[in-house]
Amino acid sequence: MSKRVLSGIKVIDLTHYIAGPFCTKLMAALGAETIKVEKPSEGDGTRKMGPFPSDKPDPDKSGLFLYLNTDKKSITLNLKTQTGREVLKELIREADVLVENFEPRVMPSLGLDYKALEKINPKLVMTSISNFGQTGPYRDYKAREITLFAVSGQMYNLGDKGREPLKYGGSPNQYLAGVVGFTGTMVALHHAEKVGTGQHVDISIMECLVSTHYQDLVQYQYTGTVLGRIRRMGILLCKDGFISLNVQAPQWPRLPMLMGMPELLEDSRFKTMESRRIHADELEAYLLPWTIERSKEEVYHAGQAAGLPLGYVATAEDLLKSAQYKARRFFVDINHPVAGKLSYPGMPFKMGNLPCEQGRAPLLGEHNEEIYCGQLGYAKGDLVRLRATGVI
Repeated sequence: MSKRVLSGIKVIDLTHYIAGPFCTKLMAALGAETIKVEKPSEGDGTRKMGPFPSDKPDPDKSGLFLYLNTDKKSITLNLKTQTGREVLKELIREADVLVENFEPRVMPSLGLDYKALEKINPKLVMTSISNFGQTGPYRDYKAREITLFAVSGQMYNLGDKGREPLKYGGSPNQYLAGVVGFTGTMVALHHAEKVGTGQHVDISIMECLVSTHYQDLVQYQYTGTVLGRIRRMGILLCKDGFISLNVQAPQWPRLPMLMGMPELLEDSRFKTMESRRIHADELEAYLLPWTIERSKEEVYHAGQAAGLPLGYVATAEDLLKSAQYKARRFFVDINHPVAGKLSYPGMPFKMGNLPCEQGRAPLLGEHNEEIYCGQLGYAKGDLVRLRATGVI
């Protein structure tokens, strides 16, 4: 098998939860040796988060941890001890990249800020992912996913007019920050290889979010108006679920024709995008009897054949059975010695014939002997001593 794109690159992974681990997951999938540093006995916080098989918590069966840490190596190391920090510095001397997503105060408090680490390894690329970035008056503020969604402005115009603003489900902000962190790290790594000096890559999750809805900012700067929440047509009930509908002006005539309701084209309430928005409830009352008699797949394919951007609201089961994902071999099956075989989303890009594979996630501390003895030259007796003193 040919080498993967990042073969020969060593990454020290000090990340936890979602944003940082997703960043390093992408590096690991491209072949970087990614050494995940975890707390002794505890590990990454996602090891305690579900879903778990049969809803029974197990640090080596967390579905979230297994997905975010594919193809990595796990070592345990207590960075609150002086010995632990010295061991980490030994690893950093031979590393190309270090990624961390602690609060900005943490790395300096441990004596592991970039100025200290670049003295050890001038070519080191250090990527720091935090809620608001390493500088600024919000630097040390606490945040959760909903906090960032609100403060970034993303939430203001999501939801129905006259109702409270909403946020997207799940943790999309964290995954976006992981992708941005990966991108910034790759650019800095390229620079380090060309010039010979590293960089400190500073990722603000809030700034990642603001950069994705610039249209609202331009609207305000051009007109002085703030876009608010508006009534949006979109979700219609079907026989076995829901479809998503967002028909723009040029496509509108196709919808009444598809549903056998040409009279809607002459109805003054539905002549323009704005009038259809104002009379959305009335329009949906016409459309619902047609959609509710059909399956979501039937409506989806009929709409697409008519050139309409219809989509069905997919469940997890739909995703795993989708002919599209199967044709592109997007989902991959990975065996884990404790959790068993599961299907995982593959990489969100393809690069011709270049391999991009995923191995399983590690057990907690699984690679202690390989890294400490095989790479740093410790004896097995040293590991016993380090474990007894709470260092690993």
